[in-house]
Amino acid sequence: MKRNYFRDRLFDLLNDSEGRKIADLNADERDSLITVRTEEGNVF
Repeated sequence: MKRNYFRDRLFDLLNDSEGRKIADLNADERDSLITVRTEEGNVF
């Protein structure tokens, strides 16, 4: 599975969840990290 597909699918799943407003997903391929930023400014 390609990382872009995984990232896009993860974005779709998180964004479709009720009450979660995802503003951005950032994939750091070198460190194998995905950062999620909400519209409220929270970062996970």
